[in-house]
Amino acid sequence: MENDKTYVIAIGRQFGCGGREIGQLIAKGLGVAYYDKELLSEAAKSSGVNEDFFEAADERSPRFFSSLWSFNLGYNTGAYFIGDTPLSDDSIYRAQSDVMTQLADRGPCVIVGRTADYLLRDHCKVVSVFVHSSIEDRVQRIMSRGDAKTEKEAREKAEKKNKLRAEYYNFYTDKKWGDAASYDLSIDASLLGTQATAMFIIDFVKKIINKK
Repeated sequence: MENDKTYVIAIGRQFGCGGREIGQLIAKGLGVAYYDKELLSEAAKSSGVNEDFFEAADERSPRFFSSLWSFNLGYNTGAYFIGDTPLSDDSIYRAQSDVMTQLADRGPCVIVGRTADYLLRDHCKVVSVFVHSSIEDRVQRIMSRGDAKTEKEAREKAEKKNKLRAEYYNFYTDKKWGDAASYDLSIDASLLGTQATAMFIIDFVKKIINKK
C-alpha cells in the first residue's frame, strides 16, 4: 500500500437513493473532504480537455461514449489522449483515476462513484460502501428534485442511470456493481433515512479504519 496515512470512503449508489447527500453528511461528520462532480472539473483542468466532455462521459463505459469522439469539445494533444482516435477509449477514465489518486494523497476524503473503491484499493485505506433504497423512495426523490415529472418517467430514468453505472463499474473492475460481496458495507437507506444512514456509516467507518 503506497499511502497508509490516509483513507478514502468510496460510495457506490443507486440513482435516486440519496447517495450524494449521504456522502456529504459523512464528509461533514468526519471532517474530511468530499468529491463527486468536483472530480470532473479537476480532471478537465489537469488534462486540458473541455469539462463538457467529462460530463458527457461520466460513469459510462467506453461502449457508450466512444461515439462521442467525433465531437470536438475542445481538447489538446496531451499524453492522456493518444490512440486510434483523438481520445482513446480509456483516456477519460485514466485522467479521472490520476486525479482521484492525487486527491486521496491530500488527506482523508469521501469519493462518490467512479470505481474509487477498486482504483484506490492498493493505494490507501479504503472503506467501500454501496447505498441503495426501495424503488418507491427513489421515484419520490427523483421527482422531488425535478429530474422527472411522472412516476413512470422517474422509474425509467432510474433504470437507465443504474444500467449505465453498472456497465461502467463492471467494465473497469473485476467486481459486480451493487453486489453486496463487492463492498465492505451495503445499506438500504430506506430503512433509516438519509441522516441516520449517514451516522450509521460514519460509525462503521471509524471501526473499520481503526482495524485496517
